[in-house]
Amino acid sequence: MNQAEVLDFQVMRESVTSASNLMKVFANTDRLLLLCKLSQHELCVSELEEMLDIRQPTLSQQLTVLRDEGLVATRRDGKRIYYSISSVPAMAVLQVLYQQFCLSEKPDSNQNALI
Repeated sequence: MNQAEVLDFQVMRESVTSASNLMKVFANTDRLLLLCKLSQHELCVSELEEMLDIRQPTLSQQLTVLRDEGLVATRRDGKRIYYSISSVPAMAVLQVLYQQFCLSEKPDSNQNALI
């Protein structure tokens, strides 16, 4: 094995770890709903609570996870805190999820998966 292959494997390992961590965040339905809504535009906490029917304690907990993972940014306007997506990789994954699961034309369930 040459040095380029070893380096590539190390880069791959680091990339896989990052991707796995992102997928763990996406694996929670409340967080995924929040990210889907925030992918459309910036929203404040009260708007998110009303739109998604996620109660305040759960909403705060999940927004903290998203903030800690660097997926969302905050902006304060008076007493309101607005959230928006700040992660390019998260937005890219959301776009793929939207195309695969949210568009009106669903893929044929008999199609074989690519992976």
